Amino acid sequence: MFETLKPQPADKILALVQKFKEDPRPQKIDLGVGVYKNAEGVTPVMRAVKAAEHQLWQDETTKAYVGLTGDPAFSDGMIKMILGDAVPRGAVAAAATPGGTGAVRQAFELARLANRDVRVFVSNPTWPNHVSMLRYLGIEMVPYRYFDEATCGVDFEGMTADLAQAKAGDVVLLHGCCHNPTGANLNTAQWQLVVDLLAKSGATPMIDIAYQGFGDGLEEDAAATRLIAASLPETIIAASCSKNFGIYRERTGLLMAISQDASKHLVTQGTLAYLNRQNFSFPPDHGARLVTMVLNDAALCEDWKTELEQVRLGMLDLRQSLATELQSRAGSDRFSFLAQHRGMFSRLGTTPDMVERLRVEHAIYMVGDSRMNIAGLNANSVPVLAQAIVDVGI
Repeated sequence: MFETLKPQPADKILALVQKFKEDPRPQKIDLGVGVYKNAEGVTPVMRAVKAAEHQLWQDETTKAYVGLTGDPAFSDGMIKMILGDAVPRGAVAAAATPGGTGAVRQAFELARLANRDVRVFVSNPTWPNHVSMLRYLGIEMVPYRYFDEATCGVDFEGMTADLAQAKAGDVVLLHGCCHNPTGANLNTAQWQLVVDLLAKSGATPMIDIAYQGFGDGLEEDAAATRLIAASLPETIIAASCSKNFGIYRERTGLLMAISQDASKHLVTQGTLAYLNRQNFSFPPDHGARLVTMVLNDAALCEDWKTELEQVRLGMLDLRQSLATELQSRAGSDRFSFLAQHRGMFSRLGTTPDMVERLRVEHAIYMVGDSRMNIAGLNANSVPVLAQAIVDVGI
C-alpha cells in the first residue's frame, strides 16, 4: 500500500536548519529556528526548572498514567498564570496536551466538533503550522490582513475590515502576544476594538499564546487574553510552556475552553477528555509536573520569574542594539520598528531574493519571508547582521 504515498512538502524551517548545519563558514549566523538561545548560542535549562527536576527525581515514586486531561494542578496553575482573575475557574474546561502544537491541533478538532462547517480566520501571515494543520484537517481557512509590509507594523484597518466578515460559528485565531512571525502587535485600544467586533459578529476567538513573558512582561503579555476571555461568551486558548519555561523537548501545553454559561462546563470538559483519548490518550506529564512545581513553590516561582525577565530584557536589548546599529550604518531610521516589535521574532519586510543573498553572501540564515529570530543574535553578531542588511540593499 505504501506505493500510493506521495512526497510531502518539506518543512521550510527544518530545511533551513539542515542547510545551516552543512554550511562550513565559521561566521555563519542562525536566525531561522524558533528556539530561544542565550549569548553563547545555548538553550539553557532554567534554574527553577532544574531545581524542580532534581526534587522530582528524589520524590517521584511512580510513572503511572495521570488522567486523560492531565494533572488538575497543572491546569489550575496555568489558568491562574494566563487568566488571573479574569474569569471564574469553573468557567474554564482544560486539558493538558503535547506542547502548544498539540493544544492548537486539539482546538481545531474541538471547533470542528462544535461546527462541522467551521471557518477559521487566520492572520496573514501566521505561524505556518496553523495553516498546515487546517489544510490537513480540511477546515476552511480565511486569511485576514495583518502585516503592513511598508511600515512593518499592523495593518489594523485591513484586519478589522476582514474580521468584520466573520459570523457566529466561525473561529478567529489571534496571537495573544509576540506575534509569530512578524513581531508586530496590537495596542490596548486596538484589542478592545477587536473584542467589540467579535461581540458584534458572534464569532469565537481562539488565542494562541506561546510567548507569555517574552514581550512586555508576564502579566502584560496576558492582558489581551484576559480582556477577551472576560468580555465574550466563549473563548478557546492554546498555551505553550516551551518558551517561557524553556522545556521545548518535554512537549508541555494546555488547551482551555471558556464558557460564561456554567451549564456547558461538564460537556466541554468531557469533550476535551474525549479528544485527548482519540489522539494520544494520556498527555505527557514530566514537563507539566515541573511547571506545576515551579508555579506552586514561592521560591522557585520567584526565581523563574526573575530569569524569565532577564531573558525578556536581553531580547529587548538586542532589538534596540540592532535598530541603533542599522540607523548608524544605513543613515535612516526605517528599521526603528525592530525596537518596537516584541517577542523572539521580527519580520524585515523584504523579498525572498534578498533573504537568499543574506545566506549566500553573508552566511546569515533566516526564513524566506524575512522572519528572523532575534534571540539568535548576540553582541558580536548584531553589527555583522546590520552591515549585511545594508550591503544587500534591504
